[in-house]
Amino acid sequence: MFEKKTSPDLILVLTILSLLAIGLTMVYSASAIWAEYKFNDSFYFLKHQLLFAVIGVIGMFFVMNIEYQVWKKWTKHLILFCFFLLIIVLIPGIGTERNGSQSWIGVGAFSIQPSEFMKLAMIIFLSRYLEKNQKHITSFKKGLVPTLGIAILAFGLIMLQPDLGTGTVMFGTAVVLIFIAGARLSHFAGLGLIGVAGFVGLIASAPYRLERITSYLDPWKDPLGSGFQIIQSLYAIGPGGLFGLGLGQSRQKFFYLPEPQTDFIFAILSEELGYIGGTILLLLFALLLWRGVKIALGAPDLFGSFLATGIITMISIQVFINISVVTGLIPVTGITLPFLSYGGSSLTLTLMAVGILLNISKHSKL
Repeated sequence: MFEKKTSPDLILVLTILSLLAIGLTMVYSASAIWAEYKFNDSFYFLKHQLLFAVIGVIGMFFVMNIEYQVWKKWTKHLILFCFFLLIIVLIPGIGTERNGSQSWIGVGAFSIQPSEFMKLAMIIFLSRYLEKNQKHITSFKKGLVPTLGIAILAFGLIMLQPDLGTGTVMFGTAVVLIFIAGARLSHFAGLGLIGVAGFVGLIASAPYRLERITSYLDPWKDPLGSGFQIIQSLYAIGPGGLFGLGLGQSRQKFFYLPEPQTDFIFAILSEELGYIGGTILLLLFALLLWRGVKIALGAPDLFGSFLATGIITMISIQVFINISVVTGLIPVTGITLPFLSYGGSSLTLTLMAVGILLNISKHSKL
């Protein structure tokens, strides 16, 4: 066992709690009108998000006190259980469909999204595998095929739901882990071409994905259809100006921007708090990334280093994709903004992942 410090990274703890506080505030601000109209309760979404936030924070501090080495023993069990969930969610009557994706298991607000848990399970699995087999990582057959193979299998099951956003985050995180473990660029180049072709095929196979590409290039071509979300998002960000319209004063949340408390919550934050508010949020995410990288670099073993890298990469990719979508830099993809967007599975999973990161920080040379 490693020498244990008395406390985790305090800066990271304060950063997470700050992001969570901003998230709860913005969930209420963005959803109050819609919640009053649909459920006759303006606090409906806030109450559910607060419940999951409490569960997530308790889970974060609980996991923080579990030695991260313990996860090695449960690697196979976790990955197999998550594969099991990804399979049964596809069975009619078990999986629940929302917004065109059969991604949920459970009832109402207490449903879980198996693909969210697969993201963390994949990080733990690859961290353990890469620690044990790093000497083989430069080998295409012994290094790249086994690691990318299991990530591709998970990605394929997630795409059957379909959920391109979550699948992209999970697979992107896996690629980053494999790359920093020492995989050859020549191997990635060859597989990259195949991956691009497959990605284009996935887009071409679903008309709604093609619509998202065309609406990204020219949202005004179909302003009431495929381009509606991005146009309304930009209408929210633009008028925000430097200081915003004021907390609670968004205009776009009045049934213009669909379900603004989820994927497009950053647009409402920018409208109400302006460039200054958006910049402060981005700085908090940058601080989170910085602390995560320091924890990974200072981890006492490869498993801890890979694990910390995977967790901070997962969060960073998700932040990058979400904000890029909201600001019109990339086509619309269903990705939540960590710690801010409404969603129980995503929030709980992310907080528990941070709990693992905090435990590694107890041993890390910061």
